[in-house]
Amino acid sequence: MSRLTATLAALVMLCLTGPASSQQGASPVREPVRIGATMSITGKAYSVQGGYGREGYLLCQKHLNMQGGLLGRPVEFLIYDDESDAKTAARLYEKLIVEDNVDAILGPYGTAITEAVADIPDKHRKVMVAANAATSSIWEKGRRYLIMVLAPVDSAASGALDLAARNGLKKVAIFNQDALLPKAVAKTTNELAKSKGLDVVAFEAYPDGTSDFSSLLKKMQETAPDLLVIASVRLDDHVTILRQMRGMNFDAKMVSNLPYGLLPEFYQQLGKDAEFVYSATFWEAGLPTPGNRDFVAAYQSEFNRAPAVQSANSYAGCQLFAEAVRQAGTTESEKLREALLSLKTKTILGDFAVDQRGFQTGQKAVTIQWQDGQQAVVWPDGLGSAPRFPTPNWASR
Repeated sequence: MSRLTATLAALVMLCLTGPASSQQGASPVREPVRIGATMSITGKAYSVQGGYGREGYLLCQKHLNMQGGLLGRPVEFLIYDDESDAKTAARLYEKLIVEDNVDAILGPYGTAITEAVADIPDKHRKVMVAANAATSSIWEKGRRYLIMVLAPVDSAASGALDLAARNGLKKVAIFNQDALLPKAVAKTTNELAKSKGLDVVAFEAYPDGTSDFSSLLKKMQETAPDLLVIASVRLDDHVTILRQMRGMNFDAKMVSNLPYGLLPEFYQQLGKDAEFVYSATFWEAGLPTPGNRDFVAAYQSEFNRAPAVQSANSYAGCQLFAEAVRQAGTTESEKLREALLSLKTKTILGDFAVDQRGFQTGQKAVTIQWQDGQQAVVWPDGLGSAPRFPTPNWASR
């Protein structure tokens, strides 16, 4: 078992029962290792995802301190609310480094905000473990101090496309928000679909902030796609699009929402209309990764709700940072960078390894489908359940 997860079961028990007794004559508390980050706690775009991401960091902080901290010092997170705004996040990371003098920084939520702050680590030569960003282009600009935790999201539709091709589907429609991550997903989806012999019959983008998708959906409906891939970083978009599809009886044998059809709130808002929808994800509660079951139990106990993928991403990113500190014996950035570039391990997300760019080469995404109100892993084969195929017409549900 990985060193990162070997003690999770004991930590869960301690979380649930508390310490057995107080310690007398304890050593004086040393100055903490201060870790700075921003997270989208407010702001319409990302506050749901950011709330989960913040909780993942906080649970990691608790677990590290229960293990004695790092370098014999307690761990303290300083997490600012970037309000789902890229410029605010950039200003706050400068403040964390220059004014707050944090020992280390971890990444914010999402591709757009990570891209907005990604030059700051290089400017200050301070490593950032980017726990919640996965768009390849961020790592194609010569940056040296940014470490990727997640599999590249550009190919997030791989599972849905593979299932479509194997089930004899032919026509794919792609519908994406005009934003950095969705455009990257849409572009690669188009390329992958064609490489599998699928016919891309529609490829439409919509402006950020759109609230009525009916005219574009009607245009796509006329192409009669077998698989509809929807790429957006806005949960509200996914919910509205599905509702409008139902209202106009827009049927497809498969619908894949990337990347946020996987959030619990997606099903909470749509109810049974979310059934049969596919999504890629970097993590799922039932995956047999080291320490995953204990992480889920600890998170549920701490926050009285189940974790989402952003919770797991943040927790794993924090644990990877901690392991690098242990191996380097310091928070000095160059040594941390060397430790992270050579680190090969497993987390609750699965394999971790990066190349010399800090680009992730180990972690792999999976595909889930909503089945009876639960996320079922349906791809790759053998990890979970069989997909429920095809999606029934709206009229027959």
